[in-house]
Amino acid sequence: MTTYELGEVVAERKLEAVAADGSRTPVTVRFGKPYPDPLSTHGDWCCPHQILGLGEEGAGGSFGVDSLQALLLSVFKVRLKLGERARAGSVRLDWLGQDDLGLEADPEPRGVTAPRSRS
Repeated sequence: MTTYELGEVVAERKLEAVAADGSRTPVTVRFGKPYPDPLSTHGDWCCPHQILGLGEEGAGGSFGVDSLQALLLSVFKVRLKLGERARAGSVRLDWLGQDDLGLEADPEPRGVTAPRSRS
């Protein structure tokens, strides 16, 4: 199993795991600064991430062709891991009441249409 170092934290999100009895436990998600993958022969990048307070706490990583893709894939992977761990722990996760925990980027807010450009 590959071990990742989180390194410099560039983004963090604090969530809560809510049990069936209503008790709440803090969960923290951290993303490290993307860095060039030293093993890549094609210039790929790695973005480390870590989930604290909900199961295994070691750092993981996601890879992309550049730093942005690595970061986006890391956020996606964390969303999947959070869902798996919440199901395994029989808890639901909460962040400001958002179903997606604020970890999805949608260019158009729900219920709002983009303005039409004038030609």
